Amino acid sequence: MSSYPMSPLMGQMMSKPMLISSLIEHADRYFGKNEIVSRRVEGDIHRYNYTECHKRAKKLANAFAGMGVKMGDRIATLAWNGYRHLEAYYAVSGSGAVLHTINPRLHPEQIAYIANHAEDQYLLFDITFLPIVEAIASHCPLIKGYIMMCDRDRLPADSKIPNLMAYEDVIDANSEDFVWPIFDENSASSLCYTSGTTGNPKGALYSHRSTILHSYASSLPDGLNVSARDSVLPVVPMFHVNAWGLPYSAPLNGSKLVFPGPNLDGKSLYELFEQEKVTFSAGVPTVWLGLLTYVAQNNLKFSSFKRTVIGGSACPPAMMKTLRNTYGVEVVHAWGMTEMSPLGTAGTLMAKHTDLDEDEKQSILQKQGHVLYGVDMKIVDDAGKELPWDGKTYGNLLVKGQWIIDHYYKNEGGDVLEDGWFPTGDVATIDGDGYMQITDRSKDVIKSGGEWIGTIDLENVAVSHPAILQAACIGVFHPKWDERPLLLAVKKPGAEVSKEELLQYFDGKVAKWWLPDDVVFIDSLPLGATGKILKNKLREQFKEHKLPTA
Repeated sequence: MSSYPMSPLMGQMMSKPMLISSLIEHADRYFGKNEIVSRRVEGDIHRYNYTECHKRAKKLANAFAGMGVKMGDRIATLAWNGYRHLEAYYAVSGSGAVLHTINPRLHPEQIAYIANHAEDQYLLFDITFLPIVEAIASHCPLIKGYIMMCDRDRLPADSKIPNLMAYEDVIDANSEDFVWPIFDENSASSLCYTSGTTGNPKGALYSHRSTILHSYASSLPDGLNVSARDSVLPVVPMFHVNAWGLPYSAPLNGSKLVFPGPNLDGKSLYELFEQEKVTFSAGVPTVWLGLLTYVAQNNLKFSSFKRTVIGGSACPPAMMKTLRNTYGVEVVHAWGMTEMSPLGTAGTLMAKHTDLDEDEKQSILQKQGHVLYGVDMKIVDDAGKELPWDGKTYGNLLVKGQWIIDHYYKNEGGDVLEDGWFPTGDVATIDGDGYMQITDRSKDVIKSGGEWIGTIDLENVAVSHPAILQAACIGVFHPKWDERPLLLAVKKPGAEVSKEELLQYFDGKVAKWWLPDDVVFIDSLPLGATGKILKNKLREQFKEHKLPTA
């Protein structure tokens, strides 16, 4: 029941709840023959369409009903992007249960913690993750059964996993005669946990209403711009904030879906892009780094790939320029969080920007962009006072909206809102046109002599150097200024650059007092479960680093 006042004159429109099952029904009815293509864990390519997907999702829903799964029960997955995972998306949520996608890149102890905290009843998993399931099964007493997403002949003969079933046996044993239930659109639909770089992961519990609204908004031209003319390949995993909503927005619009399975290396992605005429994709910068390296090394081009959304962490401007200028791929810089379902902003231009020169356009596009309708944002100082939108003033970024959480699952962490706003933990600027730019995570910002230094700008300059593959900037102790920037850089294979040459490259690109005090070249950067650089590990590793004295 709504807590808002009711008008004496109510509208006379049909009241139909927004439910996830309606998306696959719509795709079946109006785009039934449009393809869903998957590279399977087994190594082959699987093809079918939305109509067949819908039929199998209903079979799986019948199976869960026969297993005693009730509305609100949590069903977990440990799976790559593929057609079986998509069927589970709709079978679970559509039947009123809650889809709980677990990130398999987490440590097994964290996976067991998450499964127990969510009180998962069943777990579906890809063959790849059999060792993880074998490791956690004895630590997850609430899970009643495990469904391996394969044919019967792939089941391990000597497994000690209790009540282990083959997915295809479960499908084959059930009828497609299933009517999706109708219930309150505010019912829980899916559960995603934060990546848990510090402390235990916390759950964001989405509703059917929030998911449908997010799907509509993300489909807008200034969002992900998904349409029936697209062949969509989500590189972002379905276990990472529901692949940024693409398993919902693609059926909503009738897009062809292409799933890459476990093979996310540059060669495998390029071959699938070309074979399936992919027009649109989405993923984190580290994935595009691998794809661009492969394409450049083999002197290749893209024949159909025209647009990508890059998020998860800041996309280096050099990468945006390479995709656009060398390969003709439009880059939409986006930002969001698990707590935001996840999309909050997307970087596209307005009509008034048409006549700007390329450098001016680039300076706008490399920001995280403009909010979508449904999201509101502001920046505040440490006392909570709202700060001006001048594109220069840094502040703590707060958001609110229809698909943003108001508390974590089971109220972990207590009341997380600040006067109705969710604190993102990001430090940002907002310009006069409403374009937001992340300058740092609040925990990563460097405070030198009481002034803030944004590490993202320093990292972007570093990776624009032709010899640098990746870079991270952290603050280390300084006896006078409290903290000063230390740049950690990974060279491209076969490239050479000295510390002095790299520091010289910064001249004129950032304020002089922002210049890193030192550079350390390392072999690789530590990455978390979602592909983000783990700066907490770098800070621990280099906490005793002595900066050179002037």
